[in-house]
Amino acid sequence: MRVGIVILPEDRWWAAEPKWRAAEEYGFDHAWTYDHLGWRNLVDGPWFGAVPTLTAAATVTSHIRLGTFVTSPNFRHPLPLMREVITLDDLSDGRFVLGVGAGGLGYDATVFGEQELTAGQRADRFIEFTTVLDGLLRVDGFDHSGEYYTVQGARNLPGAVQHPRPPLVIAANGPRTIRFAAATGDAWLTTGRNSDELESWWKGVAELSARLDDELAAAERDPATLERHLSLDAAPVYSLTSKEAFVDAAGRAAELGFTDVVAHWPRSSSPYQGREVVLEEVADDVLPGLQERPASE
Repeated sequence: MRVGIVILPEDRWWAAEPKWRAAEEYGFDHAWTYDHLGWRNLVDGPWFGAVPTLTAAATVTSHIRLGTFVTSPNFRHPLPLMREVITLDDLSDGRFVLGVGAGGLGYDATVFGEQELTAGQRADRFIEFTTVLDGLLRVDGFDHSGEYYTVQGARNLPGAVQHPRPPLVIAANGPRTIRFAAATGDAWLTTGRNSDELESWWKGVAELSARLDDELAAAERDPATLERHLSLDAAPVYSLTSKEAFVDAAGRAAELGFTDVVAHWPRSSSPYQGREVVLEEVADDVLPGLQERPASE
């Protein structure tokens, strides 16, 4: 099992840089940041851009994978995003991972003053957005004319370091997007279903994982070709509340067949309020054993 850490883009670089360096030194397999214009109750506080943050992180690390958690079409267009992805993949020497999701109804979706999309429209837009982005990254001179996006003869030279493109991690919790992830993604990412009760949340995760299994079977795709990522802190209990809480969460994820779990760097206040000493304990005492353990052992 691989373990990742999310570092929110809220600190000035003098404070953020040590976290990115430490994520690699602690032995995490991947490190992520949110790609939002502002996020939930933190929208009134400091917030920095994901792409510049990951660019800076790439210059102070050497082997940890770096990614967006996640990029959405709420404020991104696939054509300029393709250029940023290629650049990040080059700067990181092939360590970039592209996490994408449909985008919700928060600040990113309302700040432009545009008409609110329905859940179905957001799914339509997301599937087209990701399909176009995939094509742009793979094909030089790409054309597309659709409901939400049009590109004509889009160039992508020199292309990404990773071939045919950086890994695509598709965040999906709904039936259509899970089907899309099963057919298109290199990895599936889930946050489970919203619940204030821990056992109910884990039940939802298990149900979504079973749905993915069904979609993979329908697509006649080998399940081993799709990584499964779980955002542990979408649960009602923060995974780094204690070392024991993390061990329990990661173990349950492994039993459900997840290949990767992702936690959040502890903050001094909600959300993800916790102590960095717990993060250090997990890095020292838990990560080595988890990383040697296959999913569903």
